[in-house]
Amino acid sequence: MTDDTSPTVLIWDVTFACPLRCSHCYTESGRRPPRNLSHEEMLRVADALISFRPLQITLCGGEPLTVPRIVEVVRHFAAAGIKVLLYTSGWSVPARIVHELAPVIGKIVVSVDGSTAEVHDRIRGRAGSFDRAMSALALLEEVSARRSAEGESPLRFGVDFVAVRGNYHQIGEMCDVIAPRFPHLTSLAIGAVVPTGLASRVSYGEHDLLTDEQVEELVDPATVSRLRAAAPSSVKVTTTDNFGVQMHPDYIAAHPDFRPLEIEPDGSVRGMPIYEGTVGNLLTEDPYVLWERSRSRWRDPWVVEVLRGIRTRKDWADAVRRIDQRFGTDEVRARIDRRPEFDPAQPLRGLPLRPVAG
Repeated sequence: MTDDTSPTVLIWDVTFACPLRCSHCYTESGRRPPRNLSHEEMLRVADALISFRPLQITLCGGEPLTVPRIVEVVRHFAAAGIKVLLYTSGWSVPARIVHELAPVIGKIVVSVDGSTAEVHDRIRGRAGSFDRAMSALALLEEVSARRSAEGESPLRFGVDFVAVRGNYHQIGEMCDVIAPRFPHLTSLAIGAVVPTGLASRVSYGEHDLLTDEQVEELVDPATVSRLRAAAPSSVKVTTTDNFGVQMHPDYIAAHPDFRPLEIEPDGSVRGMPIYEGTVGNLLTEDPYVLWERSRSRWRDPWVVEVLRGIRTRKDWADAVRRIDQRFGTDEVRARIDRRPEFDPAQPLRGLPLRPVAG
């Protein structure tokens, strides 16, 4: 059981490899070296994380299913009694992997950022990504239904929807069009895009970052009630402004049980989730030493001052840029400088772009 000196939220971006090019990508995956570890090194990082005795860990990326022997990593956590959530784009989800994960995974979550291919593919940066995500969900549905019919625990799976200006109008259709297609779907999580990574660019804020009014509407109880009424009763629909990951000092003080730790693919620990700047590596240093360094970053007087100045989503994006520049390495700052301006009309990778309806 996690104690009050350990992180309660563990997020491991197991790779920066990704077949997609999402316009808001928090980690710039697919655009930078994957930084994958060997299998043996991954198990060493896993053991370091297990030492925190967490109840749950989230594996994401990048695309976790591109990592060789990822099933064995999940089994390693499961054997230690730790629930694993795995996030995937759904681009390539082999049936064999799903069957192997089913007995040990806590939940598989597929990222779907639109109720139509036109919208989803535009955000995800690759033609055909919507169809592949739907195929992945159909496979998860099939495996879950089969396990239920055979008296085994069903495979739990859900959908994660990142709300941006370009898909905000489709939130309702995610509930009454997409969710009913998969009877064993357990959750639909709708979260306001976080202004980090590529979503922190000034040009992104001008075009696709949700407005403050949209975020307020998204989490309004009336909106949540309407969305839940539209979805099947078996699907848990949630919305969030994702304010927690801002790491605002007032939020941290009011939520002492919220103690997040984010790990990069090579075992490096970030000083704060979503912000650039690491404090060491789990392969070479004591996990609790790194955890304390991370907590110290939250309390850094300069960081506290910057975060206390946030009033709007665009303020938040500006804070991200300032913190990233201060704590990022020369390599990180060079990567930030190479980021292209956000262009909502940029063509998709792969196939010709379908016309956008409406």
